[in-house]
Amino acid sequence: MAENITDLLVPDACQASVPICKVGGAGMILPLSESEAEMEPALRATIYGVAMVYFFIGVAIIADTFVAAIEEITARWKQTTDENGKIKTTKVWNETVATLTLMALGSSAPEIFIALIDVFKKDFHAAQLGPSTIVGSASFNLMVIVAVCVVVIPSDEVRVIKELPAFYITAAFSLGAYLWATFILVVNTKDQVDPWEAILTFLFLPMLVWTSYKSDIGAFDWILVKLGVIKPDKV
Repeated sequence: MAENITDLLVPDACQASVPICKVGGAGMILPLSESEAEMEPALRATIYGVAMVYFFIGVAIIADTFVAAIEEITARWKQTTDENGKIKTTKVWNETVATLTLMALGSSAPEIFIALIDVFKKDFHAAQLGPSTIVGSASFNLMVIVAVCVVVIPSDEVRVIKELPAFYITAAFSLGAYLWATFILVVNTKDQVDPWEAILTFLFLPMLVWTSYKSDIGAFDWILVKLGVIKPDKV
């Protein structure tokens, strides 16, 4: 039987996994005082809901500013002189590198910081919030974003992928990331991430950026021709 009225009003799952739901429980910011536990559940939910929306608006403002700053950085151009003495104007940032680093960081910053906060708060043990933000974002990008990009194209029009080498590299690394995560959490050390696994996972990012950059400047064209990815006349 429930020991007090709070046990009757709050689901057992909520009490077991979310301390803020218990009498005397506390989150990072809310509740502000212990007296909030005596409030009506509906009133308390309304207050916390308004606070959550307020924080989300703040995150949105910061994220928009962050992305705008990144766009300003990646839009810069520079002038260089080639071996023939001609002045060429090129972008400071390679577009492929900028997309895989700065733009990806800017768009994913909120979920990354949420996951980091959850990891440190739980003493490097997985909780409900941290992994869910990463897995949810990956699932959304893999399924919803791709579906929307396909659906919005009119039936009488066709879209062609311009940079096939970069597309294939990104697709291969994406598939490899899912397989690597499965190996870490299921095969090698079940439900546990060792330091060497985390370090190796982190090093995959510069490997992806370097491979994509080399492909973008044509360093791997001879390999792609042999594989039939691109035609010889495009080399």
